[in-house]
Amino acid sequence: MTETNKKTVQPNKQQLLNRLKRIEGQVRGIHQMIENDRYCVDILHQISAIQSAMNKVSLALLEDHTHHCVVKAVQEQKGEEAIQELMSVMKTMTK
Repeated sequence: MTETNKKTVQPNKQQLLNRLKRIEGQVRGIHQMIENDRYCVDILHQISAIQSAMNKVSLALLEDHTHHCVVKAVQEQKGEEAIQELMSVMKTMTK
């Protein structure tokens, strides 16, 4: 399960890509805000919005991974390895 180059099908691929495109636009907006010397608090609010959006993408991927990859691993008697990997990812996400 820990192979980083395993090919998986993302069931919500288009939704994730759409969210990431919106986030890209928000990051470009922050770039412009800094170039235009906008008020720091306004920039910080936008950064907070981006962080929240990225958290939503992460949680969506985590949910998909749990419902598909982890369930499949459990069915194939590889559940302990999948759970350890999942817990490792969750620890990284909550740092």
